[in-house]
Amino acid sequence: MVDVWWGLVERDAPGVYNWGGYTELLEMAKRHGLKVQAVMSFHQCGGNVGDSCTIPLPKWAVEEIDKDQDLAYTDQWGRRNYEYISLGCDTLPVLKGRTPVQCYSDFMRAFRDHFKHFLGDTIVEIQVGMGPAGELRYPSYPEQNGTWRFPGIGAFQCYDKYMLSSLKAAAEAAGKPEWGSTGPTDAGEYNNWPEDTQFFRKEGGGWTSPYGEFFLTWYSQMLLDHGERILSSAKATFENIGVKMSVKIAGIHWHYGTRSHAPELTAGYYNTRFRDGYLPIARMLARHGAIFNFTCIEMRDHEQPQDALCAPEKLVRQVALATREADVPLAGENALPRYDGYAHEQILQASSLNIDESSDDKEMCAFTYLRMNPNLFQPDNWRRFVAFVKKMKEGKSADRCWEQVEREAEHFVQASQPLVQEAAGALMH
Repeated sequence: MVDVWWGLVERDAPGVYNWGGYTELLEMAKRHGLKVQAVMSFHQCGGNVGDSCTIPLPKWAVEEIDKDQDLAYTDQWGRRNYEYISLGCDTLPVLKGRTPVQCYSDFMRAFRDHFKHFLGDTIVEIQVGMGPAGELRYPSYPEQNGTWRFPGIGAFQCYDKYMLSSLKAAAEAAGKPEWGSTGPTDAGEYNNWPEDTQFFRKEGGGWTSPYGEFFLTWYSQMLLDHGERILSSAKATFENIGVKMSVKIAGIHWHYGTRSHAPELTAGYYNTRFRDGYLPIARMLARHGAIFNFTCIEMRDHEQPQDALCAPEKLVRQVALATREADVPLAGENALPRYDGYAHEQILQASSLNIDESSDDKEMCAFTYLRMNPNLFQPDNWRRFVAFVKKMKEGKSADRCWEQVEREAEHFVQASQPLVQEAAGALMH
């Protein structure tokens, strides 16, 4: 899997693309018979879990945001977020005469034209970036500058003038113009818990009021529309050339055991105890023939802080059921780097999609393992990883125990030892 960064390729001027390093990387993958999942990364790298370098948005785009800060997602305290351009201006020509969606579209087309001889053969999947960390969501839990800390509920990101003008129009259309001037003012702060707030608390919380339902419907629909716009353009670009398309959805598992599911709501997933927020997303992806790529597959409920009512396993199950109902393929990735057999076992469990009695032979269609770094190549971790890959390849049909697989894996571990040491060395430098 490789991020194709908008901020690197189109860094210096609009419409001028430099694919340099990517050509070299793809040649290497082709030479070794590897398949590539290319991620169209329209977000900034830096400031999220696991980011070890900083790649801002293209210089000329950042200049435009500096001139009109409402192009950045904004919270109710006026804090701007430069990770990704606000979806409120998706269709406005705010980037030197082009709309953000046109910029993403032009970028994907340029990628397709430049790498057409790799598509369908070496490049087998295009993951389309839709927001911060490449995920279809709002940047409701930004870690940079310590704004948010786990397991805070996050904050709504609808206070730039473009989002507010859409909210105003929606309120007028609903015959409630008084609902259109602001988002919920009683939804607390980034690091609150649901019960600290009037809006998210379980008894009589604002989220269950007519205003709350109006606002959450609008906020989540804006996100779905954003996904729809970019996917339509991606589909037109990559149709009939033998590549799959996928979209990444965040695994927001903290406070999942509460009624309001506050962290999911602030991120734009209208999922509560009384409403399935993942089915509309799955249906939108199904319409475009895209894969639903979900994170937090490696986590177990009991490993999380119990008081925050985290439930990653229940969340994965809910998503698996939604994708099954919408008939959309499900792929996964781990949220945090893990190199232990316990996490591997959980991934194997989750990816076999044994969600209920009637579960047929369906399995996840793919799994992306995070991540390649010197830790992965430490002898014990590498040995466990090789065995894990063998088990994943055998899939549901496999009934063999870990010890047996690890013994067989030993042969590959020995054979790859010199290369592994070389890789670890290269990554260190």
